[in-house]
Amino acid sequence: MADVARRAGVSMATASRALSNHPHVAEETRARVLAAAEQLSYVISPEASRLAGGATDRVAVVVPHISRWFFATLLEGLESVLRDADLDVLLYHVGDAADRRDFFQRLPARRKVDAVVVLGMPIAGGERDRLESMGVHIVAAGGQVEHYPSVSIDDAAAGRQAVDHLLFLGHRRIGMIAAIDPIEPGWPAGPGRARAYHEALIEAGLPVEPGLVVTVPWGGLSGADAMAQLLSLREPPTAVYAHSDEVALGAMRTLRRTGLRIPEDISVVGIDDHPMAELADLTTVAQPVREQGVAAGKMVLSLLAGAAAPGAVVPTRLVVRGSTAPPGSSPARSAAPRRGRR
Repeated sequence: MADVARRAGVSMATASRALSNHPHVAEETRARVLAAAEQLSYVISPEASRLAGGATDRVAVVVPHISRWFFATLLEGLESVLRDADLDVLLYHVGDAADRRDFFQRLPARRKVDAVVVLGMPIAGGERDRLESMGVHIVAAGGQVEHYPSVSIDDAAAGRQAVDHLLFLGHRRIGMIAAIDPIEPGWPAGPGRARAYHEALIEAGLPVEPGLVVTVPWGGLSGADAMAQLLSLREPPTAVYAHSDEVALGAMRTLRRTGLRIPEDISVVGIDDHPMAELADLTTVAQPVREQGVAAGKMVLSLLAGAAAPGAVVPTRLVVRGSTAPPGSSPARSAAPRRGRR
């Protein structure tokens, strides 16, 4: 507050009254004080005295989506660890660009926590500066964030497991439904999973045909539309690799509605092992989502205890179900027992 008062050219008492909206402050003076406070990222915090005395026993969690299975499962694992350690969770949902701007604009007011956990979202340069101005520990989960300790999968490796599986089965004309999050289009999951597709085809000596790649917003309905686009090609693919199970499930709906058989006519593989994947008999690359949240929680506890918390990349695994088979499989062949885990 002394810095604010100095910059505004007023006394500490006047600065305090202006910031607390006291009626006996001239509007011109109030505006000058508020401008100085904004420039210095200063806010009045009711927790100031508590912070001065030590830890708050609270952790802020920033998440772009709450209703999606992936983020809810991440949060469940994280919260279970923090709850067992008697730490409270303050949840901040930044659902769109306006929410995000507002959150980072008001970020100094969040100085009432011991740590911040960012779930499944990238942090831009200006946002990183605001976040680090809090002076607390920062952890990321559900995606690699190079500036902070983070826990994630290797998206490129997961993509290779999916595409290599189709190549192993003998597919040579493989389509890809790439998914982007409209809120977080730059999130690393998409580029990593797309890179895997291109690298796998090149290593197999196959051409990368732009027409076999369709990029859509993340979601099942988008996957259904993308599959219709692939089927409209003069020579449709014999197999499709989708960036997520939700997208793959949408693609399967389109295939069934057009009378095509899965996997006899076309194979489909996704990534994540969504709870619906097993019910739909979808071959997928499973990632341990809840475990990533648990690992992030343990990182927070280590940092609060003054210990190191190195980042972690958790392994994925191919889960073979009934949506993939060699190209042109007969019904009898595709019905043979071949399900299992690798």
